[in-house]
Amino acid sequence: MLQELFRIHLFGREIPLYGYGLMLVVAFVASLKTGQWLGARNGIKPELFVDAALIALATGILGARICHVLENLHEYTRGDLTFTQNFLNIINTREGGLTFYGGFLLATPCCILYALARKVPVLLGMDIVAPVLMVGLGFGRIGCFLNGCCYGAQTDVPWAIRFPYYSNPYLDQYDHGQLTVPAELQTPTGPLNPYLPPMTTDATLRVLASKTSALPVHPTQLYSSFTCFLLAALLIAYLSLPHITGRVFALMLILEGLARYVLELIRVEPAVWTIQLHGQSYGLSISMILGLTLVVAGIAMWTILGRFQSSEISSSPRLVRSVDAG
Repeated sequence: MLQELFRIHLFGREIPLYGYGLMLVVAFVASLKTGQWLGARNGIKPELFVDAALIALATGILGARICHVLENLHEYTRGDLTFTQNFLNIINTREGGLTFYGGFLLATPCCILYALARKVPVLLGMDIVAPVLMVGLGFGRIGCFLNGCCYGAQTDVPWAIRFPYYSNPYLDQYDHGQLTVPAELQTPTGPLNPYLPPMTTDATLRVLASKTSALPVHPTQLYSSFTCFLLAALLIAYLSLPHITGRVFALMLILEGLARYVLELIRVEPAVWTIQLHGQSYGLSISMILGLTLVVAGIAMWTILGRFQSSEISSSPRLVRSVDAG
């Protein structure tokens, strides 16, 4: 975890550079370059992906934030805070708090509308976007790891991660009574914040805080990142083969939905729906439900495209005629 990478001294002020924000920039650039490269190979002007990427960025962040707020609504409607304070917490994305599926659900129709407006083959564009999404999400999850959000459940596996004092896992485990905070680091309302007084002036407390950490948890952010890069490679390989147009995107929905559902089994996310099965209760998070929804949607899309395009298998991408969308 490395929330703050360093500080830039500019005009007499210190401006922090956050790891999460930097990785979002890396994710955007990597996704844009991947989309331009795949677009050029498949006959779509690379410059079209610049506008599409900006649309996806704006709508994706908006949708991702809305989904996160809805999933954790109790944190943004606190009675001990004023309306203004709650609202500022809602729009504050500096420390994370973006749910991928929310961004995906809003950005996808917006990008489809853009493709229709520019007369770009929608299914071909969706096939190209499929691996691009996985590349962006892969880098984004590294940002989540640096930020300390989206972490996994407690575990004793050798590669478990102990996040530092006052990280998200530390505070959550403290709230649930899972760990004991040294008395010197406590106040009547909870642990001290190392970025606020008196810790900024007390070297002893700083040393004590540096030796205190959360209980070991699964580094699910890195699991997700590895899975995304693997899926991106698989989808690019499938895109380069003769295939029914649109099935690359359908395959992405199926595989990403399955991967996310499995990942949620070892993540710490609030359940929004509980089902009873053989006398046992199972809680499903929003991401679990959306993951299963993507699987169903992907299977349906794969089947429908097969029925309507069985005689229209795409040729090698290098043979596709260039799209004139000027």
